[in-house]
Amino acid sequence: MTTARPAWLLTPASPVHYDRANDAMHTLAERRLADEIPDTVILLEHPPVFTAGRRAKAEELLWTEPGVAARGGLVRRIDRGGSFTFHGPGQLVGYPILGLGTKPDAGAYLRRLEEVVIRTCTELGASVTRRDDVQTGVWVGDEKICAIGVRLLRTRVTLHGFALNCNTDLSWFDGIVACGLPEHGVTSLARVLGRAVTVEEVRPLLVRHVRDVFGLAFEAPPAAIAAALEPQRGASAMIA
Repeated sequence: MTTARPAWLLTPASPVHYDRANDAMHTLAERRLADEIPDTVILLEHPPVFTAGRRAKAEELLWTEPGVAARGGLVRRIDRGGSFTFHGPGQLVGYPILGLGTKPDAGAYLRRLEEVVIRTCTELGASVTRRDDVQTGVWVGDEKICAIGVRLLRTRVTLHGFALNCNTDLSWFDGIVACGLPEHGVTSLARVLGRAVTVEEVRPLLVRHVRDVFGLAFEAPPAAIAAALEPQRGASAMIA
């Protein structure tokens, strides 16, 4: 029987500004690379933000940046793979910061992320699948319910992750060509199941499936680590 690896789990209660979460994720990844900390999983919500991966094209942002700002959103260009996606309230975003060992397999890691989301959606009663013929992620027919985009730090430690639409305001996706796929749409658990599906309902299921698929034993992080993602600490919070 394989022994579960110790891992920190961070689940801030309030939406976390994208820049703050992105800074924390990168800092933790550098520390994981140096073997200063264990594997870490961050599960959170963001205020509205469009993020553009390394393959994103300028014309895939369909609203102007001032127009996005007028709606209360941000646009950020970041270092993950993929194209444009949206993060916002009602969406459960996961940032696994995991060491993949001396023989990392990025493809296998992506399949495991998909498996976590597939198990979670299936437990809730949603019929979902992979679409290897289209793109990494989790799908309901031609509509994506969970986007996945990652980066490997020095090919060994994972960054970024997945975004599962629970009861997300899908009208935000009108502002982008989501994932660079103009012929495909997006959906949410709430739309698929025909009822309210909150992040609070989904989170404990997803935590369990992350634990099982990746073989992790979750524990609370040190207070200073958790504080870096808590809103009451403000922008000055540091990871020590």
